[in-house]
Amino acid sequence: MSFADQLGFTFKAPDRRVWAVRDLVAAARTHLEREYSDIWVEGEISNFRAHDSGHLYFTLKDRESQIRAVMFRSQARLLRFRPENGMQIVLRGRVTVYEDRGELQLSAEYLEPKGAGALQVAFEQLKAKLEAEGLFDSARKKPIPALPRCIGIVTSPQGAAIRDIVNILRRRHHSASVLIFPAQVQGEAAAAEVTAGLKYFNRAKNVDVIIVARGGGSAEDLAAFNHEGLARAISASQIPIISAVGHETDFTIIDFVADLRAPTPSAAAELVIRSRQEIEEQAEGLRQRLARAVRYRLVIAKQTLMEAAQHGAFGRMMNGINQRQQKLDDLGFRLENAERRLMEQHRRRWERASAAVRHYDARRVLAGVRKDLASQTGNLSAVMRNVLVIQKSRLERLQHQLKALSPVAILERGYALVFDGGGNLVKSTAQVKSGDEISARLAQGTITARVEKKNP
Repeated sequence: MSFADQLGFTFKAPDRRVWAVRDLVAAARTHLEREYSDIWVEGEISNFRAHDSGHLYFTLKDRESQIRAVMFRSQARLLRFRPENGMQIVLRGRVTVYEDRGELQLSAEYLEPKGAGALQVAFEQLKAKLEAEGLFDSARKKPIPALPRCIGIVTSPQGAAIRDIVNILRRRHHSASVLIFPAQVQGEAAAAEVTAGLKYFNRAKNVDVIIVARGGGSAEDLAAFNHEGLARAISASQIPIISAVGHETDFTIIDFVADLRAPTPSAAAELVIRSRQEIEEQAEGLRQRLARAVRYRLVIAKQTLMEAAQHGAFGRMMNGINQRQQKLDDLGFRLENAERRLMEQHRRRWERASAAVRHYDARRVLAGVRKDLASQTGNLSAVMRNVLVIQKSRLERLQHQLKALSPVAILERGYALVFDGGGNLVKSTAQVKSGDEISARLAQGTITARVEKKNP
C-alpha cells in the first residue's frame, strides 16, 4: 500500500492541453474584448502615423508604460482635430489583440484632447495651417466698395441676423439693393451651403460685396465657420467678403480670411454702406473746399493778369491781337460779298434754265422720236424677212445634197449592203467562205443567205 493510500489521499495528474499559438491569441483577444469592451484611457501620443487608407496608428504612453493604438477610418473621419505627437488625449475604445503579431493594442472609437476641447484644437491647427499658406495676409484682401449698388447676403432667412441687417440698411440708405442666398448656418450641412452661396454670387456677378452672417452662439454652433473648405472658398472669391459671425468676442476662421471682419451682423450693415447723411455731408464739404479753391485760383490768376497787363510786352501783344482781329473782320466782309455775288450768279443761271424749259415742246419731240422708232422697226422687219428667206433656201439646198449622198438613197437605186455573221460590212470575197451566213440590207428590209460559191 502506497503512502498516499495510507493517508487516504488520491492524487491525479492534471490534464495537459497544448494550445496552437493562433488559438491562444484568439482566446486571449476574445476574453480581453469581453472584459474591456468600453474603457477610457488617458495618455500622450507618440509614433503617430496617418496611413493613406485613412487609418490612424499611434502609441499611447505615460511615464511608466505604453500601449499601441489604432483608430480606423470610419471613426477617424469624425475627428474635429488632427492628432499630433506629444498631444495629451483621452481615448475611448476597447482592448484587443493584433493577432498577426500577438500584440496588445487599443482600438479607439473617440479621441478628445486633454485640457482644451477638440473644437479649440481643431481651430488652432487650421488657423496655423492657413496662416502659413498666406490666406490671412492683408496684401491679398480686397477693398470694400464705398457705395455698393447691390449687396449679397449668405445667411439663414429665418434668423435674427438678416432682420437686423435689412433694417439697418433701410435706415442708412434706402436705395441699397439686397440679394439673399438662403443657407443653414449651423449643423453638418452649413459649411457646404454657405460655400454654395459664395460660388453662386461669384458665378452670377450680380453683387458688389458679400456678407456672411450669423448671430451669436456656442463654439459648437459656430463650428461650421471654422471649416477649411469654406475658408478657401472665401479666399478664392473675386468679390469682397465681410464676415459677420457671432458676437464681438467670437472669432472664427473665416474672420481671418475675409476681406473685412464685422463684430456683429448689425455692424456689418453699418460697415458695408455709408449712410445717406454721411454722403451728403461729405459732398457738401467737398463742394465748399472746391469753391474755396476756385476762388483762390481766380484771385491769383487776376493778380497775375494785372501784373502782366502793366508790362510793355503785353501792350505789344494786344496791338498784334487787334491788328489780326481787324484783318479777320476785313476777310469776313470780303467773304460775305463774294458769297452774295455767287448766289446772284446762280440765281440768274436758274432763271435762264427755267425760261428755256418753259419754251420747250416735249410733245413734238416725242412724236418725232415715235416716228423714227416706227420707221426703224419696219426696216428691221424687212431685213429679218429677207434673211429668213435666204436661210430657208440654203437649208433646202443642203437637204437635197445630204439626201443625194445618203447610203439609203444609194439603196433606193437597187444596191445592197452585205454583212457577215459578225455584223461586219463585206467589201471583198476574201472576208467570207462557202457555207457562211450573210445578210443583205436593202432599201426596204433585210434578207439572209448562205454562201454557196464565191468568185474572186
